[in-house]
Amino acid sequence: MEMIADRLNELRAAMPNHVLLSTSILLILGYFLGKLSAAFRLPEITGYIIAGFILGDSALGIIHPEASKSLQIVTDVALGLIALTIGGEFLVTKLRRMGSEVVILTASQIFLTLVVVTFSLWLLQLPLPYALMLGAIATATAPAATVAVVQSLRAHGPFVDRLYGIVALDDAGAVIIFGVIFSIVSGMLAGGIGGAGVGASALGGHNVGAGGAAVIFGAFKEVFLSIIIGATAGWVIHALTHRKNHSGELTIIVLGWVFLLTAISLVFHLSPILSNIAAGMTIINLSPRNHRIFRNLEPLTPPIYALFFAIAGTKLNPSIFAQKDILIYGMVFIAARAFGKISGVWSGAVLAKSQANVRRYLGICMLPQAGVAIGLVLMIQTSPIVALLDSEQRSIITIMVNIILLSVFFNELSGPPLSKMAIVKALDMEENSGEGLKS
Repeated sequence: MEMIADRLNELRAAMPNHVLLSTSILLILGYFLGKLSAAFRLPEITGYIIAGFILGDSALGIIHPEASKSLQIVTDVALGLIALTIGGEFLVTKLRRMGSEVVILTASQIFLTLVVVTFSLWLLQLPLPYALMLGAIATATAPAATVAVVQSLRAHGPFVDRLYGIVALDDAGAVIIFGVIFSIVSGMLAGGIGGAGVGASALGGHNVGAGGAAVIFGAFKEVFLSIIIGATAGWVIHALTHRKNHSGELTIIVLGWVFLLTAISLVFHLSPILSNIAAGMTIINLSPRNHRIFRNLEPLTPPIYALFFAIAGTKLNPSIFAQKDILIYGMVFIAARAFGKISGVWSGAVLAKSQANVRRYLGICMLPQAGVAIGLVLMIQTSPIVALLDSEQRSIITIMVNIILLSVFFNELSGPPLSKMAIVKALDMEENSGEGLKS
């Protein structure tokens, strides 16, 4: 036993120097726990996160912080591919087909969720820059659970059409909002604005003078440049691939440029999320043939995403959930987000003159939260701006990560049953009024 323990300690010590070893263990355990989660009707993401937690410092300690840092490239690549794929959803003809009602519903629930969550956390004396980032993350919805419920009910009709339309736009809109806000907040933090800690003194860093205005202007310039270089990269990808038919060549070209675009964005302190979204939007709108670019990337994404969320799990520290601040912030975040989503859809439906079942029930279907939210908060935690913060500010970032993990855990368990109830009631209203059918 002593010899086995010694060998395990040697293995643990070797992890930071052997990225392949860390990667293999995270992928293998993540796969099995992902399948186990699916058997319990939980998202596979849950299994990946649990795998990371088991292997992380809070449990077995096999993957410790130095090893997580060496896997940073996985986070950068995953975020780049996620953003590129989201940008690929912004096909102009597709947006036109959805009509103004879906756009109004999506925009209203995103805006109201951002405002309600930000204001609620700010009232709890969370400094405004951090409250803004959490408000932006709160706008993201996990559509997979709701879509699975729709498919299990074999439902169709006007309500489902609107639900699918919002699902298609919501995460894309959330990521864009987050990209803009994160760029602005990064400039504020780098300029020393909003650096006060949580507590009675937290409001002291909110005054923005002339220097703050210059910082905010610089942040908007960063957003503009991110979009410009992303659109340029998208045009280059299109130019290099539109005559190519071999899937291997397409994949090499696209991955190379996504890696390059992400690296340039990080080196010049631009937004890799916004730049890759801009690239995806440019690619998909330049030619209908470019759908094949995104289809070619699909087989590559599962292992990257599995690693991405497993790495997030290594950072999970459940003991922090016992802290009073985390529980209070987490409960307020969950309640404020639910209010923002439901009332946002309701107000948008009133404005767009939607059917009664849309006003009453569609907002409930927007409660599940998972992958994108975790990805965005993980991007904050691994951002170069964090290295410039003092220990008190970094502790607020840790609090933010755990607030999101608590929210995801709660909403992924409660969201699907609530969505099913809402969809069934909405379809019953359609059937009774003759507006749609439920098969």
